[in-house]
Amino acid sequence: MTRQEDAASQRREHWDDRYDTVGATAVSWFQNRPTASLDLIAKAGLERSAGLIDVGGGASNLVDALLADGWSDVTVLDVSEVALGMARERVGADKPVRWIAQDLLTWQPLRRYDVWHDRAVFHFLVEAEQRQRYRAVLGRALAPTGTVIVGTFASDGPTHCSGLPVAHYDEGALVDALGGGFDLVASMREEHVTPAGVVQPFTWVALRGA
Repeated sequence: MTRQEDAASQRREHWDDRYDTVGATAVSWFQNRPTASLDLIAKAGLERSAGLIDVGGGASNLVDALLADGWSDVTVLDVSEVALGMARERVGADKPVRWIAQDLLTWQPLRRYDVWHDRAVFHFLVEAEQRQRYRAVLGRALAPTGTVIVGTFASDGPTHCSGLPVAHYDEGALVDALGGGFDLVASMREEHVTPAGVVQPFTWVALRGA
């Protein structure tokens, strides 16, 4: 097993255990309705037939909201098969969703997407090599003029999440970290309230390929 494969296996075990132990609706990142994500996706101004991938989507309710809004080409990728199983059971097997149980940093995209959505994956990449691999996968998966929507902990956000250290970003730092070749479409700050009532500030950006 290579070092990358070993790291991916550790991440899978960590997040499988987290969902098994806490459950989909009690994890700190749970949202009944992902308003910030939906608002920024709407700003992309795309047809509902456009291809959208939610990386690190886990058991998020975003896929439910997108389907209800008429999106017909949705992919959810997550390292945790447990999380994806929860979402798949909730959504139903007959819906137009592709479920990919893969570690994002070792994933090999087989197509390009018009929208790349990431809520709370990028801030777990605390090593420069991890961020470089993320940008490489993003570059292979995104259509040339596609939209990138990323939400991370803000500069005044928590130092750890689910027992792991996290990075923090303001708008400028997040745009820079995602690499060049993008135009800023929109940005916002979100005050996410966890199921336990803790406020977690997020920085969001929506970028479009130049």
